[in-house]
Amino acid sequence: MAVTDEAILKIKEMIISGALGPGDRLPPEKELSERLGLSRSSMREAVKALEVIRVLDVRRGDGTYVTSLEPRLLLEAMSFVVDLHDDSSILELFAVRRILEPAAAALAAAHMTPDILDELRSQIGSVDDATSVEGLVAHDLEFHGAIAAAAGNSYLASLIESLSSHTVRARIWRGLTQENSVHRTLAEHRMIVDALERGDAELAQALTVVHISGVEQWLRDAATSA
Repeated sequence: MAVTDEAILKIKEMIISGALGPGDRLPPEKELSERLGLSRSSMREAVKALEVIRVLDVRRGDGTYVTSLEPRLLLEAMSFVVDLHDDSSILELFAVRRILEPAAAALAAAHMTPDILDELRSQIGSVDDATSVEGLVAHDLEFHGAIAAAAGNSYLASLIESLSSHTVRARIWRGLTQENSVHRTLAEHRMIVDALERGDAELAQALTVVHISGVEQWLRDAATSA
């Protein structure tokens, strides 16, 4: 089990057991992480995930509170997670991305210029471990969009942009619930850029397949375990 998943389960157990009730304020991050035997980083990611599904309410400068936990509130917030697990069209979108984006990367390898490579590396350099999940996904969209644009086929680039925009929620949820998402994404992006810089179309294509398949496989696993 991923550490973040473990942290989510432990906080959930505190709520179910009554140790935390609706409206209660969570102990400070350091105290809570020590009590549950988890790192502060995994605790932080767990809180982010539980905030997204409206179990926790993070009030900047005040603290983190359990929400009212009203069924209406939770069902409304959970709908997008259910969509990810139950809607096969999301998996179909990733399958199409897995076909088109590697092809775009292969085409882009023949059109690389120093300016394009500098821009791609600058995009990667703008992200670090402190970047939010939303920031990471925004970078991912920009990165793949730049490669698609470099392929020299505007119709292909438009298709990829449309497909990519429909998979944002799945990518954000993966980033919240899977360990080392920032490090993994940036490492894969660097390898793709290195292949593009060498003009190695086959390698750029293969690395892009692996990169997109990672999210697709996570989604399949999540659907299976749901």
